[in-house]
Amino acid sequence: MRKLLALVLVLMCAMAAFGADSLNAAGATFPYPIYSKWFSEYNKVHPNVQINYQSIGSGGGIRQLQEGTVDFGASDMPLNDEQLRQMPMPIFQLPTVLGSVVPAYNVAEVKGELKFTAQALAGIYLGQIKTWNDQAIASTNPGVSLPNKPIVVIHRSDGSGTTFVFTDYLSKVSPEWKTKVGSNTSVNWPVGLGGKGNEGVAGQVRQIDGAIGYVELIYALQNKIPFGSVRNASGVFVKASLQSTTAAASSIKGMTEDFRVSITNAPGKDAYPISTFTYLLVPRQWKDGAKAKIMTDFLTWMLDRGQSMVQELDYAPLPTAVAQKERTILKQIH
Repeated sequence: MRKLLALVLVLMCAMAAFGADSLNAAGATFPYPIYSKWFSEYNKVHPNVQINYQSIGSGGGIRQLQEGTVDFGASDMPLNDEQLRQMPMPIFQLPTVLGSVVPAYNVAEVKGELKFTAQALAGIYLGQIKTWNDQAIASTNPGVSLPNKPIVVIHRSDGSGTTFVFTDYLSKVSPEWKTKVGSNTSVNWPVGLGGKGNEGVAGQVRQIDGAIGYVELIYALQNKIPFGSVRNASGVFVKASLQSTTAAASSIKGMTEDFRVSITNAPGKDAYPISTFTYLLVPRQWKDGAKAKIMTDFLTWMLDRGQSMVQELDYAPLPTAVAQKERTILKQIH
């Protein structure tokens, strides 16, 4: 009898494994911590469903979706019309969470929090501000003993939505940056060393004394790297947090039909100026009906259950109106 029960259990496990469904995705490193948690938690309530995600950067995710090697992609940058035309199928760009990009730094002599103006950040990344005791930094940090030490600029080496968000912000606040460099997932950096992914940039900043780099908030927190407050459009120095990121999102008076919106340099005294939505790039029509159902079920779970998990990883949840708008879109996926 025991052997029979054991055999039945083995067969049931084999059938479950055989019937398991999976989705493959790739893209942004910015939301990887929350996506990893979501896919794991979703699997706990749907054991036969496996969602595999490669954290390779927004550029890589967009490219793989264009090539048809993944079921869906992820990007911190909403796709432009040309990129949408290059897709082999119509897609929805669905916001998932809100996050912030922070200037993380490693200066051994500085123990406290530094304050950065938009002009200082642009000057550093243009290669015009070369030392930590430059007046552009010292003037907004009175009482802080800044060393005469070279600034080591770290930026992303891969196609990155985090880069888009950071350069989108710099393009809004610095005419010189907009003219000379502009905004995109990849740009021609005037100075600096490259790191792959948010992980790579955070690692370089942590290892190099005198370094500064831009990373998603959770990567600075997880790596225990100091990060500065940034002066916003209202002239207030604001540090990235759930509250200040949410305040930036509240600047949206009406979400666009296709969810393509920028909230960098948002108005409001409480708004953190380098905030953003991040997106899943989801085909509207699927050849495999079973996969389409898994996708819509997951997205519904993400909106109903997943949003309650984001704050523990220092992301901000979607505004209620945006989440409700997405629910109507999910009915069109088939």
